Order: sequence, then C-alpha cells, then structure tokens
Amino acid sequence: MEVQDQESLGRWDGLGSRDATSRTAAMEQIRQEVIRKVQTIGPIPASPPLPPALGSPPKNDLNDILAHLLMLSRRCPYEDVKERCIQLLKAVQDLGVRIPRPLGNGPSRFIPEKEILHISKVDTRTQTIFEDAFAALGRLDNISLVMGFHPQYLESFLRTQHYLLQMDGPLSLHYRHYIGIMAAARHQCSYLVNLHVNDFLQVGGDPKWLNGLDKAPQKLQQLGELNKILAHRPWLLTKEHIECLLKAEEHSWSLAELIHAVVLLTHYHSLASFTFGCGIMPEIHCNGGHTFRPPSLSQYCVCDITNGNGHANHHDDPLGNHEVCGEVEVLMERMKQLQECRDDEEASQEEMATRFEREKTESMLVVTAEEEECVPSRDISRHFEDPTYGYKDFSRRGEHVPTFRVQDYSWEDHGFSLVNRLYPDVGQMLDEKFQMAYNLTYNTMATHKDVDTSMLRRAIWNYIHCMFGIRYDDYDYGEINQLLDRSFKIYIKTMVCSPEKTTKRMYESFWRQFQHSEKVHVNLLLMEARMQAELLYALRAITRYMT
Repeated sequence: MEVQDQESLGRWDGLGSRDATSRTAAMEQIRQEVIRKVQTIGPIPASPPLPPALGSPPKNDLNDILAHLLMLSRRCPYEDVKERCIQLLKAVQDLGVRIPRPLGNGPSRFIPEKEILHISKVDTRTQTIFEDAFAALGRLDNISLVMGFHPQYLESFLRTQHYLLQMDGPLSLHYRHYIGIMAAARHQCSYLVNLHVNDFLQVGGDPKWLNGLDKAPQKLQQLGELNKILAHRPWLLTKEHIECLLKAEEHSWSLAELIHAVVLLTHYHSLASFTFGCGIMPEIHCNGGHTFRPPSLSQYCVCDITNGNGHANHHDDPLGNHEVCGEVEVLMERMKQLQECRDDEEASQEEMATRFEREKTESMLVVTAEEEECVPSRDISRHFEDPTYGYKDFSRRGEHVPTFRVQDYSWEDHGFSLVNRLYPDVGQMLDEKFQMAYNLTYNTMATHKDVDTSMLRRAIWNYIHCMFGIRYDDYDYGEINQLLDRSFKIYIKTMVCSPEKTTKRMYESFWRQFQHSEKVHVNLLLMEARMQAELLYALRAITRYMT
C-alpha cells in the first residue's frame, strides 16, 4: 500500500474512534483533502467498473469520496460525524460541484427508514453494537441496521460472521470471500455478491477469478457441485460427494478446510434468504445506492424520503381489513386450544409419523411466489454453474424427499461436536446463534403482552425443517396447519427455497397486524432454521465418509 493510501486509511479509520476529539481531527483532515481536490480536479464523471469496498476507505476518485461522505452522513452511528459530513457535502455543492443523493428510501424496501433508524436512538445496547461494528469494519451495513431490531441476536451474528471471515481458520481470506460470492450467487443475491467482490479484492484476491468460476482455481471450481446441492436439494448430498472433494489429488480439500467452506456456504445461502426477505437495499455508497443525477420533479421531496414517507404502511390495508381484523386474537386462541389438546391427549407414534409425512407432502405443493422465472444476470451467473438447477424442479416432478430423523443425527449430539473438532470455537458460536434465534422472545404478539410464543416459534422452525425432510419424533406436525396460514407458508417457502422471488406484496400479506420487528424476527428464524438444515445434511455426509 502506498504511503498516501495508508494516510487516507488512517483518516477514515479515525471516524470510528469513541473519542470525539479524534473524530473531529480525522474529519478536519478529510475536509481539507476534499476541498483541495474539488478546487483542483473536480468530479470525475465516469462510473468506476466496480463499487468501492464497503469497509475500506474510498479510492482517491472524488466521486467515490463524495459517495462515501453521503453514506457517512446517513449511516455513521456518531451524530457529530454525520453533521460534519452533511456540512462538507454542502460546502462542495456551494463550490459548484454536483454531489450525490441516495437512491431508495433506506436500508429496506419493506420497512420505513424512520422505524429502522429509530431503534438505536432509544436502545443504548443497539447503539453500542452499531458503534463497535462501525469501528471494526468502517461501515454499518443495511443488514446490521435491520437486525438492530433484535440487538441480542445481532451481537451473536456479527461475532460469528467476523470469526468466519477475519479470524484464524483453515481457509485463506480471499478464498473465504470467493466462497461467499459463490454461495450468494446461487440465489442471485447481487447485494451480497457485490459486498464480497469488494472484500475479495480488498484482501488481495485475483481480479481474474471474478470473470467467472471457470477462471478460479480448480479447487474452488470443484466446490460448485456442493454449493449447488446444498443451496437447493441438500437431501441429495452423499458421502461420495465429500470423497470427491477430499481425494482430488493436487486439488483436494482437507477436512478442516471443507468444514470451513460448508459453514460459509450455508451461512451465505441463508443470509441471501434474509436479504431478500427483508428487502435489503444496496449500500448508499455502492452501485445502485446513489446517483449524481438531479432528481426529477415527479419524485418524492427530500423531506419525504428523510421521514420514511416513501413507503405505504403495510398495516393499512383497506381492501383486506375484514380479513385482518382479529388475526392476532384468532392465532392466540388456536395456540391456547392446541395447548389444551396437548394436555388432554397425546397422539400415538404412528399418528405422529403420518402427520409429518402429510405435512412434508403438502409443503412440496405450496407454490413459491408467482412462479415467474428469475433469470440471473451474467454478472451473477458467472460465479456458479448450472443456473437452471433449483428447488422447484423436483417438486414439479413429484420426487420424494427422504425423511431425515433428528434422533439419528442431530445438531446438538453430532453436528456441533464435529464442527468444533475441525474448526475450533465455531461450533460453539453457531450453537449460540441458533439458540438465540430460536429462543428469542419479548412475550408479545402485536399489541398483546405476556404471551408465550414458544409454540409458534417451534412451528415455524419445524415447518422449515419439514420442507427439507427433517423430522422431530416428539413434535405433532398437525399443529403447523393450525398456526401457519397459507399466505405465511407461501412466504416461508419462497424465502427459504427461492428467496430471489420474494416480493414486498408477499412480505405484507402475512401477519398484517404484526410489527415490522416481529416480521424481522420471523426472518431470523427462517434464516437460522435453513442454515441448520443445510448443515445437518452436509455434516451427516462428512460423518458417513469418516466412518
């Protein structure tokens, strides 16, 4: 790195300091540099071929610096930095240089910006987590902002992701980010692909690999089949697939490397589900997040965008009001009745097995979204093979998904120890993250307080595992149809199996009386249940290979 770049890095890093004096000094240096550039070269109109790295200082191109300042003016957790960035952008504009403006209305297409940004203002724990993340990464990304509704979970999530990507482990840093690109691309998640393209280059990755999976090393190419099966049909994974990777002569994987790769693949498949399920928008300073074009008169005024008024409130549904009214109370009454039935009688093992098979078969018939084709762009599809392979094909042909019995192979008794043995500490972190999502509760449902939601949370988790053929012998799958209505099942299946097809209409159509924070909680459950389901199939195949 050149001396100039090192100096620039220090200045931008200084904005993450908890010491206000240090932030002020860093901001003053940035102000002087920007004004000097404006007075000498002006903005460069050409767009860069790739968006700037999320966590890195912008390149010395003035447009990139201005876009970075725009991001800080909206996303920095420190109010003093936000204010100074706004003042600096105004000063640049006063010098006759066009400044960028954000595209979109906040971190999510589905949730009003003011509601998301309000969280850290009223919750000191969330604010502290945001400050820590900003200090560590130089960014506060949109995923973290939306997860901020649930600070306990966010803390666990960020700790795990940081360990997977940054800390000591079997795989090199650029391999980790490339695997993230491969995994996100399977679901056409351009948000995550762009994020890791930038991080891949930042840690010294070879730009040629980004021209396509066929330009990457043979070792990574061989991961393509595992990526494809895990993302769409993990029950088809066998010990033979594992053997192919571990015995590939000079391109072979070690067991520890493979475990690291599997955890990364499942992490990013499920994170793609969360990204689409919450309508996550591009980062402000990246491609698609800002523009230098002036706004047209037909667009919202700046005050509307600032106040989050660009979104229709999904709770106000004049057409569906008669259906929505009493939705929460009906669900609570069903939970109460089911609890009473549990206390009165217990179904036989045979009946429990029959109910599982019925629910599994019905889940195959739930249609995802509107069944429109989502054709991946070349930018995305070059990072993986066989773009036509997906979840839908097997269900259309009526193929049978075999039953995976949890008492034969479970995360708690088998998967956890295997991960911890081959990739120390990660099993523990994943377990805490799974438990956090599964057990998270505020004992509320919409406006009702002191509600035990454990039955509902278990139904959601077990329904997702049921779609993957995973059965818990002690669970009555008859409860699922009582608690999850059709619109909710469509949303769950789409988000878990074909997340790229998730729409705002689908997000708004389920649980219409519930808070956005409750829907984000649902998405955390879906993400973690999906990740654990994929992991169970992968770890079982590895265990079978080892024995």
